[in-house]
Amino acid sequence: MATLLHIDTSFAGEKSHSRAVTAAFRASWEAENPGGTVIYRDLATDPVPHLEAAAYYAGNTDPADHSPEQRAAFALRGRLIEEAERADVILLGAPMYNYAIPSTLKAWIDHVIAGGRTSRTEHRSLAGKRTVVVTSRGGSYREGTPMHGHDYVEGYLRYVLGSDLGLDVTFITPELTLAPVVPAMADLVPLFEASRAESLATAESLAKELTVQLAA
Repeated sequence: MATLLHIDTSFAGEKSHSRAVTAAFRASWEAENPGGTVIYRDLATDPVPHLEAAAYYAGNTDPADHSPEQRAAFALRGRLIEEAERADVILLGAPMYNYAIPSTLKAWIDHVIAGGRTSRTEHRSLAGKRTVVVTSRGGSYREGTPMHGHDYVEGYLRYVLGSDLGLDVTFITPELTLAPVVPAMADLVPLFEASRAESLATAESLAKELTVQLAA
């Protein structure tokens, strides 16, 4: 049966727009895969620690040569990598915080990138895995907008997840999420509502599409 790895990172709880879209994807996924498995991590409420030296260098060392300290330090990295390897589809919530990804997501990525296994090897263990990233943001960074060129979320994730880890990444981007709460953005509320509706619909349809692809 199919397995979904679902990771949320927003600290906004029920007010989170990225969580709303990942929840829509997951609900559609579970409806299409009633006997499937969901591995869930909420990195906002249960963050993984930042990568430290012992765990980092253990990832570049033959496990047979690990010291006791390295074995203990690499245990978490091993679990996180195995969760990603087990998944048929990875779903990531990645809201924009200060123009970049949440530090909790960066910590998860640092653990999962392992030379010789998931990265920097001809046979990367995650290569080709379908991945859906929900990159919500308060404004718009599209070409032609004043903030174009200052989105450091999608470019970074497209490189590290796609080019480095070899994942097959699709982005869903609900934008202008601050419009309902910032008076100066009141005129943009209809655009926000359209973006949110489109993102929710895309999440639901993409979950169904991926189910069909996996079953083929």
